[in-house]
Amino acid sequence: MTNEISSPAENGGFLVAALYHFVSVPRFAELRAPLQALCEENGVRGTLLLAHEGINGTIAGPDAGIRAVLSFLRSQPEFAALKHKESRAGDMPFLRMKVRLKKEIVTMGVEDIDPNRSVGTYVAPKDWNALISDPDTIVIDTRNDYETAIGIFKGAIDPNTKTFREFPGWVRRNTGLHNKPKIAMYCTGGIRCEKATAFMKAEGFDEVYHLKGGILKYLEDVPPEESLWEGACFVFDERVSVTHGLEEGEHTLCRACRHPLTAEEIASPLYEPGVSCPHCHASRSEEDRMRFRQRQKQMDLAKKRGERHLGK
Repeated sequence: MTNEISSPAENGGFLVAALYHFVSVPRFAELRAPLQALCEENGVRGTLLLAHEGINGTIAGPDAGIRAVLSFLRSQPEFAALKHKESRAGDMPFLRMKVRLKKEIVTMGVEDIDPNRSVGTYVAPKDWNALISDPDTIVIDTRNDYETAIGIFKGAIDPNTKTFREFPGWVRRNTGLHNKPKIAMYCTGGIRCEKATAFMKAEGFDEVYHLKGGILKYLEDVPPEESLWEGACFVFDERVSVTHGLEEGEHTLCRACRHPLTAEEIASPLYEPGVSCPHCHASRSEEDRMRFRQRQKQMDLAKKRGERHLGK
C-alpha cells in the first residue's frame, strides 16, 4: 500500500505540534471519528491517543491544518486548557493519521496514578541547570534505552528500561534513591514525567521535580553555550532526532528495530538499510532479513514512483 508524498508547506516546512493533557474524558471514544476526519480533511498526519485520562500525541501538517485541529480540540470543554509545543520539519515526518483509543495515554501499568491528583513540582528550563547541579539532587531520565542512547543530561541516571512499564519496578529496586532529598526527572515532552512524578509521590518521595515541557522545551529555550544536555533528543517521527533550537539531528532510524543510528553505526558492516544494524543483527534470523529485504525493495520502488510506502 502506498501514499503520495505531501509537499512542504508554503513557508518551507511542515508545522509539528506535540501535545498532551491529563483530564477526565468519559466521552473520549466519541471524539475519535470527528477528530480523525478533521485531520484528514486538513492534510494533518501523526498519532493522537485518546483515553479516559486525556489526550497525547504529535501531529504535523500545513500551518492552517494544525491550527484547525488545535482549535477543534480546544473547543471541547475538557481540552480548553490544552497546551502544545511547536517545531518545524522540512519533510512530512509522518506516514498517516491515526487517532487511537487507549486505556492510558502513556502506559505505566500502575493503578490509581492520577497526575491531576498528585504530581511533582514543575521546573522551568531556565531553572533546570541549577536544580540538577545541586549535590542534593538525584537526576533521573524516565525514557527508554534506545532514547537515552543518543542523548542525556549531564550526571543523570539512566534506568536502561526498554518500556515505561519497567520504570516502577526499577524505582522499587533502587532503594538508594532515598539517599538524597531531591529527585529531578525529565522526559522528551513532559508527559511521562507527569505519571512518573505522581508515582514517585505515591512511593513516599517528598521533593520531586520535573522539567516543564521536557527536553524539547529545554532545547528550544536554553542556548547551547549554557546547556547541560549532551547529544541529541530522540523524537517519534521521521526526523528521528533533534538538537538545540529543535534543529533536525543527524541520526537515521533502523527500520528493522527502530533504534536511532549514528554515522559510525551506519558505516558498520552489520548495517543494511531496512534489514539490520549493529543493535539488532545478532537477534535476527536469515529468514527475518530476507523478509525485511523484500519490504525494503518495495519501499525503494515506491520512492522511485514518487510515493511513500506505508510499511516504512
